[in-house]
Amino acid sequence: MRKGSLISFVTGVFLLAVACIVPGSVQGSDKPFVFGLLLVGPYNDHGYSQAHYEGGEYVQKKVPGTRMIYIDKVNPADRPGVTIVQLVDDMVEKGAQLIIANSDDMKDGIREAALQHPKIHFVHISGDDVLTGKAPGNLVNVFGRMEYGKMMAGFAAAMTTQTGKIGYLGPLINEETRRLVSSAYLGARYAWETVLKKDPKDLTFQVTWIGFWFNIPGVTADPTQVSHNFFNSGYDVVISGIDTTEALVVARQKVREGRKAWAIPYDYIGAGAGAPEVFLGVPYFNWGPSYVDLVNKSRAGTWKPAWIWLGPDWKDINNPDTSTIGFKKGDALSETAARALDAFIADLGSGTVQLFKGPLYYQDGSVFLKDGEIATDKQIWYMEQLLQGVLGQSSAR
Repeated sequence: MRKGSLISFVTGVFLLAVACIVPGSVQGSDKPFVFGLLLVGPYNDHGYSQAHYEGGEYVQKKVPGTRMIYIDKVNPADRPGVTIVQLVDDMVEKGAQLIIANSDDMKDGIREAALQHPKIHFVHISGDDVLTGKAPGNLVNVFGRMEYGKMMAGFAAAMTTQTGKIGYLGPLINEETRRLVSSAYLGARYAWETVLKKDPKDLTFQVTWIGFWFNIPGVTADPTQVSHNFFNSGYDVVISGIDTTEALVVARQKVREGRKAWAIPYDYIGAGAGAPEVFLGVPYFNWGPSYVDLVNKSRAGTWKPAWIWLGPDWKDINNPDTSTIGFKKGDALSETAARALDAFIADLGSGTVQLFKGPLYYQDGSVFLKDGEIATDKQIWYMEQLLQGVLGQSSAR
């Protein structure tokens, strides 16, 4: 993915926001280093925003003299008419020296705020302004190479499905989500064809988009209903790409009705809690180590603009102090599938298995990667369509 507070009078309007100060490990009377988080969803969503929130808590534990403040539910549905710049102004008033915006849709707002506050350091998670040259010198882009985590999710799904039909519960459509869906498909295809030696024609991989990172009644498609639709039409594994756990909840309902159903949630290491009978595992972000590095650079005066795309620590992808991307295996993953997944992870880490290698084609048949060509970071980052083999829309209509 507390208690709320009424934030200050900003640009002539009172803004109601959940802006909390969380006690840090501040010793004595020294002025703390305050860092702020802008979270797109609730701090306790069991998904993307909670992963960021716990990353902030990690900083407070590891870096003495730091204190976190945050505002959650920063999205147009929960805060209509409230701008990123206004929220940043409030955080600066509260003493924030470093501000982290955790969603792609905050891109324009956080760039504007960074320009207006040149002495404050800013981090945009998932953005590319440094890469494209749009970023001011006080802005850094950071993201995790979740493509690896999604490959693991797709692999686990294909090793488990009994119908050969895997559903993907998608959020909104953009370059990030296209590459994550495609990564999950590549992992599933590898398990299906290379490990299980099954006919590729017998594997179905379908994405259905809801329109945002979580359910907004009246705005998005209902992820609970989408999940039901998958399971009711022969799909027995659903991989979630949204921030919340509807796919897991629906899978558990189906099992209790006597059906075969499994799910793979997203973002947060604890997302599978409470549904062990259907939980195959979860690819998750671990923001703590990168946040510590950024806070230390900000405090030390060594801040430089950078575009940072962090992968797993292949020595131990679940090391909480070193690995940005992890995969927690679930109780419902069979021993055979778990052993195969371990081998797959080892091969990804060593480079023995390279899934973004041609020939690969987009849905419309155009070439994504030529035969033998290995994708560059930019080719993966800026995926124009879903890959051929994935059913579902590549762009919003």
